[in-house]
Parts: sequence; C-alpha cells; structure tokens
Amino acid sequence: MLNIRMYPLGPIQTNCYIISNKNKECLIFDPGEEGARIVKQLRSNGLKPLAILLTHTHFDHIGAVEALQEVFNVPLYVHEKEVAWLGDPLKNGSGKYAELPNYIVKAPKEEHILRTEGELTIGDFTFDVVHTPGHSPGSVSFIFKEDGFAIVGDTLFEQSIGRTDLIGGSMEVLLKSIHDKLLSLPEDTIIYPGHGGYTTPAAEMNHNPFLNGF
Repeated sequence: MLNIRMYPLGPIQTNCYIISNKNKECLIFDPGEEGARIVKQLRSNGLKPLAILLTHTHFDHIGAVEALQEVFNVPLYVHEKEVAWLGDPLKNGSGKYAELPNYIVKAPKEEHILRTEGELTIGDFTFDVVHTPGHSPGSVSFIFKEDGFAIVGDTLFEQSIGRTDLIGGSMEVLLKSIHDKLLSLPEDTIIYPGHGGYTTPAAEMNHNPFLNGF
C-alpha cells in the first residue's frame, strides 16, 4: 500500500505530493516551492526519492526542482510539449510577476521526456501517464489504478476546473480532457489536484458547476 503525503507550498499553496512505498522509496510530484522544507520532510521520514514528476510546468509547480535535484540527483519527468517552458519564464509564468524570481529549470535528459500515454514504471512504482491538456499544452495526469487515486495537477479541482486564459490554454480542450480521461475513471477514484482538497469523479459529476453538461 502506498503512502500519500501532501504539502501545500509557496505563495499560491500549490500541492506537492510525495508518494512512498513500504521500502521508503518515493516519487515527488510538483515540487513548487520551499525546497528546503521538502528536503527536511524527506530526510525526517527516511525517504529515498527516485524521481520528480511534473503535471505541468507553470512556475508554482517547478520552483523547487533545482534544489531537489542538487540534493538527491534524481531524474525529472515532463511532457514533451513543455520541456522548453522549464527555461522560459514567460511561458512558465514567473516572468509576469516582478516579486518572483524567474524560474529556470534545466531540461531533463531526453529519456525522461514524456512523449506518449501509457504505463510507466519507476522502481517498484507502476502507474499510467495520461495527457490531459487544456490548462496547458503539456498537462498530464498520473493514474495509480491499483491504488485508486490520480494526481491531476491543475486540470480538475473540487467543484472547479483549471484556468484556460494562460499560454496554450483552451476551455474546449480542457473539458474534453476532464470528460474523456478523468470522469471515465472509477467514480470513487481519489483525485488529488494541484490546489485545494481532494475529490472524486462522482463528486464532480454531481456538484461541479463547470461539468453540468456531463
């Protein structure tokens, strides 16, 4: 059974998720800020990171990537459509805010670029990578079918959806991603979003005002 730790980080309280197994190995999803805090949590819990995975590359989801890679030297997984965004503050959004540093993350090696959907295995972790664009072109969701949960970034929230007014955003594409890839999951699947609390497909089909048509 996997252990799921959620840490809301940074000024926008972006959810970073640390998923660990019985061997204390772990995967880090969307380390958006507060790298020192994440390192402290990993060490205090005796966890051994295997990789960092990004649901997308907006600044509030990538701010601690460099700090973690410097300490743990783990690979970074990111969708091919947003590799260039890692080093472009205008695309990742940090360049729009004078009070923020311009986040620049070195592009990962090519073998860690997510190009296709399907099953991915890292160590003893096996899960599905699903392309869920709309909030951004390279947004992906990570589906842990056997464990009944999904990490979806800013695609779907509790009674809300991701914004579509940023570079590459599309309401039509986002709604299709949600309908085809997330609402089609078992109704009791736990949906872990990039901000706020968790939800389920059943709850969103019944109560999300943006999805009434589904």
